[in-house]
Amino acid sequence: MIAIRPGSRTRLCHRLIAHPAGKGKRRSMSERDFIALLEGTHQLIKAPIVLIRDRLSTHVSRTMRELIDAREWPTMFLLPAHSPDLNPVEGVWAHVRHSLTNLAVVALDRLEVFVRNRLKRLQYRPETLDSFIAGTGLTLGNPASP
Repeated sequence: MIAIRPGSRTRLCHRLIAHPAGKGKRRSMSERDFIALLEGTHQLIKAPIVLIRDRLSTHVSRTMRELIDAREWPTMFLLPAHSPDLNPVEGVWAHVRHSLTNLAVVALDRLEVFVRNRLKRLQYRPETLDSFIAGTGLTLGNPASP
């Protein structure tokens, strides 16, 4: 999650969760995992959150809506369907994947260490995070007057 607060540097907030492989096992974050990330971000920035999400099934589920509605500080908006070009987090993952090009690891825990390291580095590069937002073509200010 890229967190922006006026007057503060842009931040990257993340939780990396490794799920055991296997048929019928979860392969992504659950609604509760997302809420834990959202609550951690809220604690960090100490302000209400406007959350702009893609349409991943976990993000639009009834459980997620109930968890969001149970809190008074988040407001959620959804991106249009099939619009990864509007999602700055896609830039984060593209950057991380690119930095792992030609990396050969023999164990999942080693890969996890590398990914955590790359995400941690991005936390200290607000200008790079800002470029992911700029790359969407979206603006954060007030809409221009007609």
